[in-house]
Amino acid sequence: MPDIEATLKAADAAMKRRHVKSFQGPLHVGVDLGTAYTVVIALDGKMKPVAGTYQFAQVVRDGVVVDFMGAIDLLKQLKSRVEAKLGVEIASAASAYPPGVPLAEVQAVRYVLEGAGIECQRLIDEPTAANALLGVQNGAVVDVGGGSTGIAIIEKGQVVYTADEPTGGTHFTLVIAGSRGVSFEEAEALKLDPKMQKSLFPVIRPVMEKVASIIQRHLADRNVQNITLVGGAVAFPGFADVVTDVTGIPATVPSRPLFVTPIGIAMNHEV
Repeated sequence: MPDIEATLKAADAAMKRRHVKSFQGPLHVGVDLGTAYTVVIALDGKMKPVAGTYQFAQVVRDGVVVDFMGAIDLLKQLKSRVEAKLGVEIASAASAYPPGVPLAEVQAVRYVLEGAGIECQRLIDEPTAANALLGVQNGAVVDVGGGSTGIAIIEKGQVVYTADEPTGGTHFTLVIAGSRGVSFEEAEALKLDPKMQKSLFPVIRPVMEKVASIIQRHLADRNVQNITLVGGAVAFPGFADVVTDVTGIPATVPSRPLFVTPIGIAMNHEV
């Protein structure tokens, strides 16, 4: 298994890199169409992140593509950015979907990639994708995105149960907007500002507790000893503590949790 923290650090550097001087192929590419952020990342032949980019956009809601043409246009832009860094064309990629999404919506993800000029080589559910990097053998992987919370229970390295329910980071932003009387965009900026997060924690804690209660309900009567949280929403300080308090199960967050699932998606791109 890869060194998780080293891989996430490399992903952060890949996002900031303007140009890739050289890499060992073949490229493994992952596209994560999120409710809040869409991420494109490319790994080299050794599964090390070499180039990537991401952008906030609300083209997906609760795992469903709600702005089909907007999603295609956005992905075209992100594809071009990564290609400019790499100096090569991205012809194919893998992508993902929240568990439990209807088949028609899963296929919509494929159509967005195809509309952007990318062959969708594989589709995989998000928590399973995340575990390609995490390598959890026994426990739960919970992907808290912008609009929904995806849960995977893993036994002996195999996913034995998945579920997905609405509520995620976008709901944090909505609560902040309401409490502060500001626009959604302003609230999103406040949420991401480290200087504001301590004062905002009491405002969004009830939403965190709702997410934790969703996790608790799905893990009830199952012998789960640990929870790994991924997705952009879990980066908010204190999230793991709330999940631990509500569920009674130790919860941890890797650094740069936004990149875990996209990397796992890319690791499932077979070339």
